[in-house]
Formats: sequence, structure tokens, C-alpha cells
Amino acid sequence: MKKYDAIAVIDFGGQYAHLIANKVRRQNVLAEIRQPEDSVETLAGYRGIILSGSPALTSQGDEPGFNTEILNMDLPILGLCFGHQEIAHRYGGEIEHHGREWGFANFYKSIDHPLFEGLNEVEQVWMSHNDSVVAVGEGFEEFGYTTLEKGGKKHGFAAIGSDKYKRYGVQFHPEVDDTPNGHVIISNFVKNICGCKPSWTMESYLAGQVDRIREQVGDGSVFLLASGGVDSTVAAKLFAEAIGNDRLHLLHIDNGLMRKNESQNVIEMYRRLGLDTNFHFYDATDDFLNALGDEISPEEKRRIIGNTFVEVFDKKARELGIEDHLLGQGTIYPDTIETGATKRSDTIKTHHNRVPIIDELIKQGKVIEPLADLYKVEVRELGEKLGIDAKAVWRHPFPGPGLGVRLLCSDGSDDDDLSEPTRLANRIAEEYGLTAVALPIKSVGVKADLRTYEHPVVINGDAPFSTLQEAAGRIFKEVAGINRCIWNLSDVPIMDAAPLAATMEKERLDLLREADAVVMDGLRRHGLYDSIWQCPTVFIPMSVNGKGQELCVVRPIHSERAMTATAASLPQKLIIELREQILRLRGISGLTLDLTSKPPGTIEWE
Repeated sequence: MKKYDAIAVIDFGGQYAHLIANKVRRQNVLAEIRQPEDSVETLAGYRGIILSGSPALTSQGDEPGFNTEILNMDLPILGLCFGHQEIAHRYGGEIEHHGREWGFANFYKSIDHPLFEGLNEVEQVWMSHNDSVVAVGEGFEEFGYTTLEKGGKKHGFAAIGSDKYKRYGVQFHPEVDDTPNGHVIISNFVKNICGCKPSWTMESYLAGQVDRIREQVGDGSVFLLASGGVDSTVAAKLFAEAIGNDRLHLLHIDNGLMRKNESQNVIEMYRRLGLDTNFHFYDATDDFLNALGDEISPEEKRRIIGNTFVEVFDKKARELGIEDHLLGQGTIYPDTIETGATKRSDTIKTHHNRVPIIDELIKQGKVIEPLADLYKVEVRELGEKLGIDAKAVWRHPFPGPGLGVRLLCSDGSDDDDLSEPTRLANRIAEEYGLTAVALPIKSVGVKADLRTYEHPVVINGDAPFSTLQEAAGRIFKEVAGINRCIWNLSDVPIMDAAPLAATMEKERLDLLREADAVVMDGLRRHGLYDSIWQCPTVFIPMSVNGKGQELCVVRPIHSERAMTATAASLPQKLIIELREQILRLRGISGLTLDLTSKPPGTIEWE
């Protein structure tokens, strides 16, 4: 018998499975991730079940190992996206491969039902799917439908249900923050339909993790790679809480891919937090840049960076005589799910702490990751419970590979014919008084839980930010092969762009550090640092209208858990300042603002 009322989240490999669990836990109800092939006996102690999304397609007969006996259990079940389609299909409904939607939509209730108690007649929701339910079976009815805009084309069966079977489904994603009242739907299902009592808290999680760390470490010690980011800092404090500073060694590596003055700031922060008892620093700039060499592939760059971290770790551990210590990492769940490390998830991008060498160490029991089931918002909450000051807890996230995923590389080739995507994107842009051009470079994105590697479109012209976002949203939906839209901030339209050959060179990194420092300083001076969740500054090796070498992209976003994100606007005064300062830097060919949500683009470009 479980100590707490609990919900089982069946993970079909969608990007948001653990985000569902997180949203349930935000209701102070325990949620645990389970697999589709689990037996009904292992699920018998739960009060209800939620089925996640998936990169699989019900319309194509994809069967991701689902034990369909689960649907015969006398428990309420809620399906989200793919889970919604599976419920419809298993109970006599019809699924078709059409009606794809990415991004925002308007949800309209067809009937009043306890699942939607407290919702407005029209709610903003978040879509990311290719399949759609087009009919339901006996005992089911349509609970609601969606449109992309008010008065737009109806997308039926966006919510279905059967009180007879206690089965419910929604095509959209209530678990993401971009469905503002999605937590209400989850709360209604968990508390009202399943009858769960709210009794699980972060305090109970903290106590449980301290016990788990002590059990795994035993009489040994931990050697933590301490980047200085929120995750590694909270992990360090948690390890210190569990085993004490004497058995905790911290290694901060300057990989040459850090922000301006980052290492000095990190060293001071750990000293301030009292985590400098066994603190070690190593400048590994040459190690990393030599290893990266002329590599231009995003995935290969990430692999090289991850492997080099382990090599440097091993070398320093041997020098310090602590090679037998467990490797501690501040890995959080988005790192795992985007790398495709769960059974069914697609690899969106390989994180440096999920390269094969790390996976092998995990199998050997040599890695300890106390934050691996948490999202950023939970990590910050845990950090506050551990007494870490707000300045450290609320730092902007910074990726482990650092500027290595913000400095794009290229061999300078331009093989793709972009005339058709440019024509289609420009046709849409012209409806808003704008122009658009597809750019000859690719970046990583995510659509319907699958990795994409596609082109961006640059939009020229002035318009309200909401208009720019609307135009970008239509381009994502209607133009194949596009996963990003960026807005040209310079006075001169970008009409012609040519990729340039460029690798991970120190001179390029130094220039990016300067541009990044200008952006970060601007956010702080305008009081925006705390309201914007993250703001990568990206360089694309590209001449614009025959001039310059680096097209600069500023990407301010709003998010909480990194699994979804929306583009943030910047005030005109700040845009003018950035334009004046960044366009003056040597070699800058242009300045743009990223309008892309996640999906279809990832937060980082690589």
C-alpha cells in the first residue's frame, strides 16, 4: 500500500511525460512514471492513470509495447495527445493522419463536465500533433473542439470522454505552461475524478533524496562537475546536506565555451555558499578547442564536448587521487528526455551529460544524479529549501556545452533549393505587411515529439510583436522544412544571405562573449533579467547582403520547465541599444530577434 495517494503516468516516449508528473506533483499528489508494458498488478495501487504523448502514430498502426489490459482496469484514465488518440482508438473511434497543429489554439467546451470545472468557455491551449481523432465509439462523446483563431476552422474531438468507462482524453497538452489553465484540468482529474488527497510535498522529496544519496554513496565520496549553473549548484548543496563537505569534491572546468568572466564569478559564488572545502578549478580551453577541431555537426559537437568533460574529469581525478569517487551530475529531466534516453523518446539533441561514456558509467553504478526526475522550477524550489540565496537559484539557465551550442559552425555549402519555402513564407508575410526569406543554414527543432533539423526564415519589416508571432506561427504550420522564424532588427532588409565556412575558433568565441555580455547587461539595466527565463545569444556564420561574417540572433524566451517556451518581446529602447552596440562589433553582418516557440524550435539552436 502506498504511503501517498498516487497517479501513474504511462510514458509513451513523448517530450512531456515527466512534465505531466511534475504538474500532478504541483497539486501535492505523488506521480510516478511507468512504462506501457507494465502489468496491471504493478499499477493496482494507483488512484488513476494518465497516458502521455508519443512520437508514435496511432493512424499508422504504431504499437509502442502497450499492454492494453491497462484499459480494462477499474481506474479513471486520462489520455493526452497520443494517449487521447489511443483511448479513442481502443474504444471504437477513428484516427486519421491529418489536421496537424503546433503551437497555440483556442479550445471550446462542447459540454459542461467535471473535468473542465473552473474553465472559461474559450481557453488557450498548446498543440503538437500530426494525428487527429475524427470519430468516437459507443459510450463516448465530444467534450470540446479547437480552432487556431477565434471564428476559424473547427478541429473536432479535441476533448472526448466517457463517464461509463471513466475514460477521458484531450488532444492538446494541459501539462505545458502554454496551456495556462491546463493545471486546472489535471487538478480536476487527479482530485475530483480520481479522489486523490494532496499530501506529497517538496520537503518529503528532499528527505527522500537525502536518504537515497546516503544509501548509494555509503562510506564513499562524490566528485561533482560544478558548472556554476542552477542545477549543479543545487546538486552540490544537496550532496553537502547528505554526506557533508568533507566527502564532496567539486571540479569547475573552464571549457573555453563559457560566458565573459564566468569562471571568476562561479568561484566566488561557491565560496559564498560555503562549498569551497574541496573546490578545484581547471582551465581546459585548449583540451576542448583541440578536440572540437573542424567539427561542424551539432550532434557530433555535443558528443565531443561530453566526452572531453569525462576525459578531463578522469585526468583531474587521478591527479587528486579520488578516481574511485562517484561521479555526481546535476542532470535534470529535460537533459534525459531530449537525448532520447527513455525507452521510446526520440533524440532531439544529445546533452553533454548523456553521451555514451556517461551512459556506460551509469550502467556501472558510478554516476549519481539526485535531480534527474526534476524540472528547472522544481530544482529552484529545492534550492530554496536548501537555503541557497536567490541570486544563485534564479540565475538564467546556461547549457553544459556553453557557447558551443550557440556558435553555429558550417562548411559554407549551400545545397538546398530554398526558393519554394521562401515563396510560401513570403506570401504569408506579405499579408502582414512584411517580407520573408528562408536562410541557408539549419538548426535543431522538435515537432510532434520528433527531432527536426530544418531552416529558419527571417522576417523583415516593422509590426507589433503579436503580429510578428502570428505570422511566424502560420509559417511554421504552412511551410514545410521550416522550424524557426527570426525578425530582422536592422534598418536594412535581409534580402540575400550566404553561409560561410567557420568552426569553433577562439576569435569567434571571444566575439560571441562580447555580444552576449551586451545582451545580458541590457536585460539587467532594463529590469528584464528576472522576468525573462533565458536569453541565448547565437552566432550564425553568414554574410548578409554581401557583408559581414556573423549574423547575431538574440533569443529571449519565457518558460518554466524548458520543455516548452514562448518568445519574449523586448522594449524598443533596448532593441535600439542592442542594435547600436552589437552592430558596431567587428564582423557582425546583422542582428535579429528569435520569434520561435518550443515546439517547433528548441531553446538552443543546436
